[in-house]
Amino acid sequence: MDEIKIVKGGISVDERGSISHANGFDMNDIKRFYVIHQNDTSAIRAWHGHQFEKKYFFAVKGSFTIAFVKIDSWENPSDSLQPSVFTLSDTKSEIICLPEGFASGIKANKPDSILMVFSNKALSEAADDSWRYDKDLWIDWSKMNRND
Repeated sequence: MDEIKIVKGGISVDERGSISHANGFDMNDIKRFYVIHQNDTSAIRAWHGHQFEKKYFFAVKGSFTIAFVKIDSWENPSDSLQPSVFTLSDTKSEIICLPEGFASGIKANKPDSILMVFSNKALSEAADDSWRYDKDLWIDWSKMNRND
């Protein structure tokens, strides 16, 4: 897999409440997960890349703007790389599947938003595959004010 994919799920609602699902998401590759609770909509978590790690993103609460860029050179990536930008929201049950070779950046669109992230690598494996770049590279986050 070398393309970003979206697994669409659904939300079922009745008098008891709602159930969000992504039944088409295959979790056989998952080794760990973590949850990002983002209170501040001005905080930017960018850019963090992995040569060998796959990530999967799901909005549990609120909304996020998430951007991904395919890295051309890990030591010195081009300033002109073009990011792909997505919105994940708790109003749509979707999982973004990010293959290895990308850097990601996230910004909460609503206060108190929660993002669940799955990985195909154990933390010990991921520690040696962590690349960080300046948050202002590739995108103007101030223009990323999506309300979904």
